[in-house]
Amino acid sequence: MCHQTLIGRSLQAALRCSLLFSLGLVGSFAYAQAPAQEQALTRTAHDAQLKWGPCPPFLPKGCGIAVLHGDPAKDNVDVLLKVPAKSTLPLHWHTSAERMVLVAGELHVTYDGQKTAVLRSGTYAYGPAKRPHKGFCASAVPCVLFIAFESPLDAVPIDSKEK
Repeated sequence: MCHQTLIGRSLQAALRCSLLFSLGLVGSFAYAQAPAQEQALTRTAHDAQLKWGPCPPFLPKGCGIAVLHGDPAKDNVDVLLKVPAKSTLPLHWHTSAERMVLVAGELHVTYDGQKTAVLRSGTYAYGPAKRPHKGFCASAVPCVLFIAFESPLDAVPIDSKEK
């Protein structure tokens, strides 16, 4: 009887392993056969395929925005913001938090109640939602900033005498 129990347990274990293996194989096959819904992509700030559009009117002349991924009217959009050299970004806020990396230039950013942060190429910055801030592109070349917005893209100007 003990001999039958050991054989029965071994058989059950083998069946469980076979079942798990089969399920894994079927799952892997189904995953491999699923059509890719979204293509991976890469872009540089100088990519000829970028479509630069205008910035909101309160931002400096020559400013441009290029959508890298997503829809500016929907959640989770990634953009490049290009600001002319030696130009000022007036005081404003966004509905969304911003996750940013400076790609080119030197950008000085001041959030209300905080010291001015100096962003150089490769610097990461986080801006809380609805926190007023202003900027200045201090470099001799345009500042290019990657920004990831969590909510639809907006920029709300704050009337200020610092324009």
